[in-house]
Amino acid sequence: MLLKRIHSSFLAILLVPSFAVMADEIPEAVSTAAQKLGLTEESISVTPLNSLYELRAGTQLYYLSEDGRYLISGNIIELDSRQNLTRNRLKEIRTEVVAGLKGDQMVAFPAKEPNHTITVFTDIDCGYCRKLHSEMAAYNDLGISVNYLFYPRTGLDSTAYKKAVSVWCDKNRQDAMTRAKAGETLPELDCTNPVASHFMLGNELGISGTPAIITEQGDLMPGYLPPQDMKRQLDQYRAPVEDKI
Repeated sequence: MLLKRIHSSFLAILLVPSFAVMADEIPEAVSTAAQKLGLTEESISVTPLNSLYELRAGTQLYYLSEDGRYLISGNIIELDSRQNLTRNRLKEIRTEVVAGLKGDQMVAFPAKEPNHTITVFTDIDCGYCRKLHSEMAAYNDLGISVNYLFYPRTGLDSTAYKKAVSVWCDKNRQDAMTRAKAGETLPELDCTNPVASHFMLGNELGISGTPAIITEQGDLMPGYLPPQDMKRQLDQYRAPVEDKI
């Protein structure tokens, strides 16, 4: 599974760590092990631990021993501060990935006076996704802008996928999204679209259900929240507190 993910061309776009080390600073054993896994030296970063290096495969993190013999999957916890350093890095990665998306790659419902922006992986037929969308005006009124990415839970050869494509290919995507979420059957349309890329990105971000919400700070919020609860949660996430155990 790891090798399959590493070798996908989609992941190659995302292999850009925040704190990469210079090539001459990477132990040869680490570089060799990374190459065997299909990763370049640009995917290697230092960690606060001596003799342990971070490997980033898309939006997944692994750790490699200095001798290149051991690959570790798990969380690094700094006991003095009780910070989960791995979760903090994953938040950074999600932030980078979402920030790299252009506005024309999403279906946007902006607030007139935005205070928060959430990126939501959505499925047209998901019940709680429909409930969230039915309250869009309330989210927007609270200063919450919503950017949609498609995540057809039943896969890329499904009715949900075709509905997502039809929404994207409509001349008025916002209106088409609203009508589809209300249960209206849209004309089946086809065009160049990012639905498959959205779905693949969701998989790499660890999305397993919808709605899945990513905040501007890189937090992953699984599931629906009513507008007022969403605002309270987003206000809390904005507070400059590191993720701790």
